[in-house]
Amino acid sequence: MRKIWLAKMFYGAVVCLFVVSLTATAFGQGKGHGGGVGGGRGSGGGMGGPPPGIGVDRGIGNASGRSRGRSDDGLGNASDRSNGRSDAGLDRARLAADNRRQAEKDLREHPGIAHTLHVNANDLRSGYHAALAVNPNLKFGQYVAATRLAQNLHSRFPNITRDAILAGLASGDSLGRTLHNLGLSSHEANEAKKQAEQEIKRARK
Repeated sequence: MRKIWLAKMFYGAVVCLFVVSLTATAFGQGKGHGGGVGGGRGSGGGMGGPPPGIGVDRGIGNASGRSRGRSDDGLGNASDRSNGRSDAGLDRARLAADNRRQAEKDLREHPGIAHTLHVNANDLRSGYHAALAVNPNLKFGQYVAATRLAQNLHSRFPNITRDAILAGLASGDSLGRTLHNLGLSSHEANEAKKQAEQEIKRARK
């Protein structure tokens, strides 16, 4: 009986040791996993950085702010420049339209102008419109004078053409200065202008 009782005691002790061993192993594994998760989170927080995305968003915001400033200025400047060009273009268009209306009135009231220049009214009108596209400040009387001067002078001064005279007027030079730049003396320019003015005046009667 004593041997049986000792055997049971031994068997019970072995079972207890086995259970304790399993419990310790499981506890150790659980602690290891817990430390790993904790360490992962702790390492993320331990670096002191902001949550993912916050830094990027802040950078984009700063870049956007800087870019917005430049883009706003650029758009404003471009708008100002565009408005300036638009205003100038409208002024040129209005001026050209006013000059075209005056030319139509002049042609209706003085049909002899085209006859004096040896052209028909339609050709004179279309030529003036083409010249206005280049120089909207050009008056119809200036175009008529340039045409007549070229007709009177071209045979003696080949470089004096209507286009050359119109180019001088478009650059801001007076008719006399333009003729002088094209090779005429001051006296010759004045005489040529006087002759053309007299011929055009007769055509307007």
